[in-house]
Amino acid sequence: MYRKSYKQQGFSLMELLIVMAIIGMLAAIVGPKLWNQFAGSQRKVAKTQIANIETALGSYRLDMYKYPNSLNDLVKNTTNSSKWQGPYLTKGLPKDPWGNDYQYRKPGQNGRDYDLYSFGADGQQGGEGDNADIVSWQN
Repeated sequence: MYRKSYKQQGFSLMELLIVMAIIGMLAAIVGPKLWNQFAGSQRKVAKTQIANIETALGSYRLDMYKYPNSLNDLVKNTTNSSKWQGPYLTKGLPKDPWGNDYQYRKPGQNGRDYDLYSFGADGQQGGEGDNADIVSWQN
């Protein structure tokens, strides 16, 4: 029998187009799910940071018998009091996952001692979904 020796030199244009179409479909299916997962993890990080700041606020209150006037009091002794045992946040005051400052209000609304919150992804009060505020009183 006679066999023709055929050596393939590379991929055909059709094969490349099929592979590119498959990769495009996978990216269209998986991409949005990965993005939603990332956004959700940022909200979880913000909730964890708020919980850590709340722990520091509690420690400050135990030492000073009151909550601080600002979050900077957790890092620096602005009162020059000998009762201050800080810094209560050893790595400094964190920014939220979107690079904004956490908001602190003393006294808080609705009878709370304080309000601690992040404005979320949009950096503005209110919002829905990823832009919704992350607040300490709903953790």
